[in-house]
Amino acid sequence: MTFLILIASVISIVFVIQVYLRKVWFYRDPQRTPEATDGAIIAPADGQVIYIKEVNSDNIVCNKLGQNIPVEEISKSKTQIGDGFLIGIYMSPLDVHFNYAPISGTIESMKHTQAKKNLPMVDLWEYIRLTFLRRAVDLFGNRYHLENERNTIFIKGKINIAMVEIADKFVNKISTYVKEGADVNIGQKLSFIERGSQVDLFIPKDAKVEVEMGQQVYGAQTVLATYEQSGDEKSEKEKIASVE
Repeated sequence: MTFLILIASVISIVFVIQVYLRKVWFYRDPQRTPEATDGAIIAPADGQVIYIKEVNSDNIVCNKLGQNIPVEEISKSKTQIGDGFLIGIYMSPLDVHFNYAPISGTIESMKHTQAKKNLPMVDLWEYIRLTFLRRAVDLFGNRYHLENERNTIFIKGKINIAMVEIADKFVNKISTYVKEGADVNIGQKLSFIERGSQVDLFIPKDAKVEVEMGQQVYGAQTVLATYEQSGDEKSEKEKIASVE
C-alpha cells in the first residue's frame, strides 16, 4: 500500500511539473535590456548558436550536402542579401520563445510560408545534447531547414537584415505582433513561436560577428554582431557627449 502511494505521489509530482512547464514556464515573458544598442545587432531569440555560415553571392556552402544552398531556399522569398553571414539559433523547449527585433528600423516586408508537413528538427540524441547538455550540433542543411513552415521578416534600418523563424514538427503556429511598414526598436517583441524552434539571421558582410558556435544567447540582450556607424552618427554622439 505504501509503495502504491509513493508511486502515485511521484506520478502526481511529474504531472504538476509538466503542466507548469507547458502552461506557465514556457510562456514566461522576462524583461530584457540590450547589452548595447549603438552599432549592435542583438540576438532575436534565446537559444544556442548552432552555426555561423558565410554567405557569398546569395549562396551558402553546405559541406553536409556537398553543394551550395541559395539564400532563397531558406528565406522562401526573393532577397538581395548578397554577401554576409548567416547565424542560426536553436530554441529548446527550456528557452524563452518570444522573438525580438535585432536592430531598430522599419519592417520592410514579411512572408509566411506554410509547409505540407513540418519535419522534426532533431533526433533524440541531438535533442538531449542541445536541450540538456547544451552542446553544439550543426543542423545546417537538414531537411527541416529547407521544408518546414517559416516566417521571414526583413528589417531596414542603418543596416538591412533578414530574420527567418522556422517551426518545429509540433509547432501550432507562429504568432506575429507587427505588420509591414511598422517601425520597431531594437529589442522589441516581434513574435512568439511555440515549442522547439529555430531562428536564422542574415547580416551584412561588413558586420563583425561577436559570438561563436555553441554559445548560449539571450533574445533582446546578447550582442550577436557589431557594425561601423557612419561618420555623421559618430559626430552627433560626440556632440551629445560633450554637452553632457
